[in-house]
Amino acid sequence: MIVGFDTADDAGVFRLRDDLGIVQTLDFFTPIVDDPFVYGQIAALNSINDVWAMAGTPLTAMAITCFPKKGVAPEILGEIMRGGLETLNMYGVTLIGGHSVDNEQIMFGYSVTGVIDPAKIAKNSGALVGDVIILTKPIGTGVISTGIKLGKTSEAVAASSVHTMLTPGKYAAEAMGEFGVQGATDVTGFALMGHAWEMAKASKVTIEINSAAVPLLEGALGLASEGLLTGGDKTNRQYIGEDIAIGETIDPNLVKLLFDPQTAGGMLIAIRADQTAALLSRLRENYATAAVIGKVTEAGPRSVIIK
Repeated sequence: MIVGFDTADDAGVFRLRDDLGIVQTLDFFTPIVDDPFVYGQIAALNSINDVWAMAGTPLTAMAITCFPKKGVAPEILGEIMRGGLETLNMYGVTLIGGHSVDNEQIMFGYSVTGVIDPAKIAKNSGALVGDVIILTKPIGTGVISTGIKLGKTSEAVAASSVHTMLTPGKYAAEAMGEFGVQGATDVTGFALMGHAWEMAKASKVTIEINSAAVPLLEGALGLASEGLLTGGDKTNRQYIGEDIAIGETIDPNLVKLLFDPQTAGGMLIAIRADQTAALLSRLRENYATAAVIGKVTEAGPRSVIIK
């Protein structure tokens, strides 16, 4: 085993031989959009992204399905699985099976297996002092999904969020490989703050985030100001605890988005300062709002500092 659970990385890596390892991950969740086909698409991409976050190549997937036998039309499950399969096929991932259970709450996702060169793994423990931190996608999918459930998210805002979630991490993984990136993670359920904290702890450094530079999804700040938060806002704050310093002048609603759980979120990448401009230019070919949002410093009293 090369990468296990000790640093809460995106996927596990097991060495098969000196030049080949397998990458394994698993993720599934409840519906976050109304369209079952799109839900299936997002669930598939959310799972595949964990392999890309390690700079691996996804190959196969197995579906995980929780669906009630009564009360919901079975055609809905068919649409969910059709959306997921279309996404798997789009990125060259072969569905080889899965498992389903009768469950009142609908949940769906995949376990994904890929391959990787053990010498080229991007880990959340790979951030170095002096590195610059880049985020490839805007945040806010959690509050927008809550707004969708409550009928308070406009069609334009919902569509923008779906578009962001369906933008794959594949291009980021390719760019990371080209630049030899050693430190990266994708931003999902633990929010930008949770995953930045995991990276800082795993790398034994402090990560400083410039809150004004963090890209936000259209409408997300307004929904946060209305209190349309997921339960993850509270649990993510508890997860980090006191190991974070937040500037007193920062908009509390922006802070809510920093703790907002993301689905199929962007890559958080640590890169040498002298390579930042070139990597950012490469990333913006596919991620228009990719931005430098912080830097890595020597470990201090707090693992994450928000300025």
